[in-house]
Amino acid sequence: MKALLLIFIMFCGFSFSQSNKVPSYFGIHYKSIFPNNFVGSKTVTLSNQEFTSTCTQKRGYSIGATVRAGITNLIAFETGINLIHRNFNLQMSVADSNQYAERDLGFLTYDIPLNCLIYIKLNKTWYANASLGLSAVYKPSTIGGVNNLEGSHSFIHTGYVDYKKKFTADFNGNIGFEFRSKNSGFFYLGGAVQIPLEPLFYLAGMYKYQGYEITDIDSVNGSFFSLDLKYFFPITKSIGSPFKPGPID
Repeated sequence: MKALLLIFIMFCGFSFSQSNKVPSYFGIHYKSIFPNNFVGSKTVTLSNQEFTSTCTQKRGYSIGATVRAGITNLIAFETGINLIHRNFNLQMSVADSNQYAERDLGFLTYDIPLNCLIYIKLNKTWYANASLGLSAVYKPSTIGGVNNLEGSHSFIHTGYVDYKKKFTADFNGNIGFEFRSKNSGFFYLGGAVQIPLEPLFYLAGMYKYQGYEITDIDSVNGSFFSLDLKYFFPITKSIGSPFKPGPID
């Protein structure tokens, strides 16, 4: 995590050191995440003998801060630091029995996008833009849950990350429109796709009953489309000295 914060601070310093002719901006964003089979399977099924467990990715969200560093009037570099919260639903059962359970799980990641962004000026205040890039991703922990049923029946699930792959990379792309106001800032609405280049995590499922165990493991992708809302703060310039003269000046 310290490495991610260091990279973010370095890019913040880079962005705010740009020329006044090509300004840089700081903003905040919110993403509503919509899993879709078009960019990667949103459902994984574990099946071994009579034991079956289905993991389905549901809607999630992402919040964070964004820095847009101007390169030219129509090209910029965009980075930031984001928290991504993915939600999953687990449905587990044993065939030819009444053993069934369901639970929800949430998986957190932190990412730093590194995107090249291109503008298309539509008129004086409206712009279209598109960007492509990669995200450096950190996965801080595993997830899991235990469902204890009547008669010593148990379902145990763990979503774990290989300790060697706590840091991975995602492909991301964005397209959208923004309204620019000199006094009020920039308002952006767009869509994005994010596709992990490695499995998000591995899901291990187990059914236990009086010493009898059935297990299975498969990878979970975690790809998604998202609806993006961003706001960039306007640039304000100080007029005169920020310090008022004291009584002895």
